[in-house]
Amino acid sequence: MANIYTNAKIDFTDTTNTVVYTGPAATTSIIKSILVSDDSGNADSISVTLTAGASVFNLFKTKAVAANTTIELLTQPLIIQENEILKAQAATGNRLHMVVSVLQINRD
Repeated sequence: MANIYTNAKIDFTDTTNTVVYTGPAATTSIIKSILVSDDSGNADSISVTLTAGASVFNLFKTKAVAANTTIELLTQPLIIQENEILKAQAATGNRLHMVVSVLQINRD
């Protein structure tokens, strides 16, 4: 069993619903932090979902991000099982960045 610390980084250049992180096989992932930053000088918003099989769960729906600020979305860790997918979508392109900090616990 190995613990791996990693991160996923996204620069939202458009408004596409973007895969941020997918839980690897035989791994439980603990999302420790989801930072979202606006660098455009304009307030914006972001939506974050978790897909598990055919089900989609809204984690943050149109979460406001003030101009030139960084927000932490999580107040507690988020568990992602293998093959679950964390996605995010910016309301406007070329304004937001996201960094997700992950602890992967491999079960093999």
